[in-house]
Amino acid sequence: MSAHTGLAARKKAAREAAFLRRELAHRSAGAQAEHLIRWLSERPGETVAGYMPMRSEIDPLPAMAAAAKTGRVGVPVIEAAGRPLRFREWTPGCALEKGHFGADVPVAGVWVVPRIVIVPLVAFDRHGHRLGYGGGFYDRTLELLRKAGPVAAVGFAFAAQEAEEIPIEETDQPLDLIITESGIVVPS
Repeated sequence: MSAHTGLAARKKAAREAAFLRRELAHRSAGAQAEHLIRWLSERPGETVAGYMPMRSEIDPLPAMAAAAKTGRVGVPVIEAAGRPLRFREWTPGCALEKGHFGADVPVAGVWVVPRIVIVPLVAFDRHGHRLGYGGGFYDRTLELLRKAGPVAAVGFAFAAQEAEEIPIEETDQPLDLIITESGIVVPS
């Protein structure tokens, strides 16, 4: 077994375990976005990228709506496999359509360049590593945004999605902090 095959197998096993933990947390969630709303409220006017929740992902929409009152909010648009994401401006109640991979995206709107990116994830660890869905979209996007200037990558997840250690590779972009329904985790 090559090192790459071993890493892929470890990521697959970690992803499966994290999906199960997230599903269980989703069933018992209350005020999920409270800490995220508070954190974003301390950064009024910033351009924020959120996401449209799918499956059992924690829901950032209340925090996105709050952020849209003082600044621009965008949601990711996948233009093609292997490419970075672009972010189309989103406002509460705007017209949506299904994009690639089934996520809702605004039908129209300007493109925005975020300085805060709320990142969905399958699992995270205390070192700021995240396990995504395996497409590399956020890693490519964060790398590109960070070359242009400072960007805060904020993982948003249920506390139950925390793992002891996430297997990483060179292309994985770290999170600057993780916000859960239980509080804020600052990576060590």
